[in-house]
Amino acid sequence: MEQKNSTEQKNCNRSEPRTIVDKYYSVEFSFTGLETVYQFRIRDLSESGICVLVREDSVVLEYLKEGEIFNMKYYSTDLPGKIEELETEVKHISKDKQGRFKGHVMVGLQILEKEK
Repeated sequence: MEQKNSTEQKNCNRSEPRTIVDKYYSVEFSFTGLETVYQFRIRDLSESGICVLVREDSVVLEYLKEGEIFNMKYYSTDLPGKIEELETEVKHISKDKQGRFKGHVMVGLQILEKEK
């Protein structure tokens, strides 16, 4: 996985330094009332959370709210086809202060359920 530069690392409103973890490459979630299943590439990782990039006009933002907890499916980089469903909290939804991802917001997620 490519290393992130320091400017990109600051985009996710986090206080702790990043540690790149290669466990998951994408996250998937769906909501009652929506027919679409949303899958996002994981953009940034740390020991306590991840960020995904979402278009600011996406309907999914009507369902994702800071502090809410959902079961989300994570796709493993270790074993192709391996999917883990983990309890996840939406930590923040914020615009990219650097303007690198124009028209998008960064959604910070934290996995709450530890591996069994």
